[in-house]
Amino acid sequence: MTTRLSYRSVFISDLHLGSGSARAAELATFLKHVECRTLYLVGDVIDMWRLRSRWHWPEAHNRVVHRILKMARRGTRVVFIPGNHDEHARQFIGMNFGGVEIARDAVHRTADGRRMLVTHGDEVDVVVRHARMISVLGSVAYDRLVVISRWYNRVRRVLGQADWSLSQYVKHRVKSACKHIARFEESLEAEARRRGFDGVICGHIHKAEVRRGEIDYFNCGDWVESCTALVEHDDGRLQILDGLAFIEQLDLEPGDLVEAPEAEMVGAIDSLPPLRVSRR
Repeated sequence: MTTRLSYRSVFISDLHLGSGSARAAELATFLKHVECRTLYLVGDVIDMWRLRSRWHWPEAHNRVVHRILKMARRGTRVVFIPGNHDEHARQFIGMNFGGVEIARDAVHRTADGRRMLVTHGDEVDVVVRHARMISVLGSVAYDRLVVISRWYNRVRRVLGQADWSLSQYVKHRVKSACKHIARFEESLEAEARRRGFDGVICGHIHKAEVRRGEIDYFNCGDWVESCTALVEHDDGRLQILDGLAFIEQLDLEPGDLVEAPEAEMVGAIDSLPPLRVSRR
């Protein structure tokens, strides 16, 4: 009998379905083994930037979409807040597709009465708003680093060593990136304060975090590297859940987790386009 955990709310962001770096098999497994009243998809669910340059949609990505729609059919309220990578979905704000509500942002009231602003976060990101070419270049470079990290970590596991993220190391070693993250967090906190919220829940920067203060700050993380989710317990407590650790504890049956075949990983590297900017 497999484990299934129940939460009041689950928040996930930055799935990047359609890109070679998405951890879709793990995400589908995670969603299969959680129950919640409300599921928030906090932006960058579909990576339309990558799909425009190269079509990549393996079966594991279908499984994630099917799992989300199945949760909606079974009574889970599903709210999709588009991010910068799936910004074209913003033209459908206010509509409902297959039980999935599309919203620019959302107001979430926790079980203990706090009002939280739920937003992807790109709209306070100066780079995304005013330097789209830089942001697209950064996205392509990040995808390459993620793929290289995965191959490097396969070698480390064979040698009995722990995983190590090259992309996170580079990002956190660059001083300007650290400053950018700090400004991003401060801007979101300021926006939540201005609008009278008790805190903010976001994604966008692929850095899971919980920080308490005058305005509480929560970042869901991503399903490219860290594979994290923000979950709300029945008492209103919010915490970051390590999706990979959760999956490791499951009593999985054969076929429950579809691993990316070696050929697909090779193809993901070989088909990466040269560093260029796709203009609309």
